[in-house]
Amino acid sequence: MEAMTRDGAAPVTTLRIDGGMVVNNWVSQSLADIIGVPVDRPVVTETTALGAAFLAGLRAGVFSSLDQIAALWHCDRRFSPVMPSARRASLYAGWLDAVRRVATQPAAG
Repeated sequence: MEAMTRDGAAPVTTLRIDGGMVVNNWVSQSLADIIGVPVDRPVVTETTALGAAFLAGLRAGVFSSLDQIAALWHCDRRFSPVMPSARRASLYAGWLDAVRRVATQPAAG
């Protein structure tokens, strides 16, 4: 999310998630806690095939616009962050440190 912000994207105020793993409430709540913004899980979580079908329908004239397709998205559940910001910052600092240490290790040979 920081990379997107640095690249000029608007700040993320809500994250929409999908995929098989997001049916796990713990995963979805943990994501909201770690990133510090609400996470919305859709009714239909397996969206890869659905997206392909929507685009085919758009091309075939079943849908008149991307806005019409977007209106079909429905939220099943919103996960709001509950983790204290100090805890979030501590975990993030630990993650950055772990990445730094791994990135500085010599390659196995």
